[in-house]
Amino acid sequence: MTTALAQIPVGVIVTRRKAASQWIDYVWQPTGILVGQPDTPPWTLLSNDGDAAMFYAGSAVLELFRSDTGNYRDNLVGDSALWVVLQPTGVDPPYEVAKVTADPSEGEASAEAGGAIVESLPMPDSLRDLVAAFVAEHHVEQTFFKRQRTRAEPEALARRSPLQAKPDSGKP
Repeated sequence: MTTALAQIPVGVIVTRRKAASQWIDYVWQPTGILVGQPDTPPWTLLSNDGDAAMFYAGSAVLELFRSDTGNYRDNLVGDSALWVVLQPTGVDPPYEVAKVTADPSEGEASAEAGGAIVESLPMPDSLRDLVAAFVAEHHVEQTFFKRQRTRAEPEALARRSPLQAKPDSGKP
């Protein structure tokens, strides 16, 4: 297991909207990232306009690993996003902040897991600068090495006839 070289505390804002469904009451969606860890307790109501309510869902630690700098670099060139993963709790509050990541591969892998809510959010500028500095300091370009295939030996393939019966196959 590799150790994170940088750990940045972040807070997550979640919005709850009334669902237009007969099977669920609300739709939950991560909608914002705060840089740092506020002194606010998790699931503090921030605003409520009747149709939508915003909550401070809790904090997470954005971990940066040297081995993932290529993915971070690609993210910064593309969307500059953070992926927030909310895991269902089965109790009230219904979700907990499981992870916040800047690695697109890890974010997409979390989306395949099943019951988790995974949302891609714009990376705040101050976090973008920290991730860019981390990539500049730790990224080592890996050269692509294409393996050469070994050629099949035709003589080895010709030694056994495909029609040859297996010994003691049990058939008359």
